[in-house]
Amino acid sequence: MGLPAFLLRLSMMLWLCWVGAAWAGYEEGEEAYLQEDFATALTEWRPLAEEGNAEAQNMLGYMYRYGQGVSQDFEQARLWYRRAADLGNARAQNNLGAMYRQGLGVPQDYQEAFRWFLRAAEQGNGGAQNHVGLMYYKGEGVQPDLMQAYMWAYLAAQQGLDPSIQALDLLSQEMTAAQINEATDLARKWKPKGEEFAL
Repeated sequence: MGLPAFLLRLSMMLWLCWVGAAWAGYEEGEEAYLQEDFATALTEWRPLAEEGNAEAQNMLGYMYRYGQGVSQDFEQARLWYRRAADLGNARAQNNLGAMYRQGLGVPQDYQEAFRWFLRAAEQGNGGAQNHVGLMYYKGEGVQPDLMQAYMWAYLAAQQGLDPSIQALDLLSQEMTAAQINEATDLARKWKPKGEEFAL
């Protein structure tokens, strides 16, 4: 094996070791979080978040949003969500969309909320699909469209989201059978774009 190939293998092994250690730290944080040991979760997640781990960044955003182990701080929540969202994390994109929709730490902005929800929904995030359907129904940040509302609610309902299951019942009272069939067909043909990755 020549020197360049050896160096490539060595760098790959070091990278895999770092990824494994980072993931172990994330899992330790997750275990602590589930036991409501927020201080330990923060200790595990903060260094990972600062190094660019999108899952840890999303969870820091969540903890700041709800004041878990830290003082509630919507601005910090938005900043951490945004870092993870920019890395393509669908959960963070959905959470960031909720911040804009509700005006938490930012001025309420339905168009910006819809943009983030749609990015997450296109990756297959059920919560975001539910939000996209709701916003199409209400015409928040997008033109009202019952067909699109039904399609996105149908996709979220397939993941077992109760609000979307209820939304389908409500929408079906406002739509013709032909519209429902067409929207259902659109949903069945829909394919996720796949995970986003930061450039």
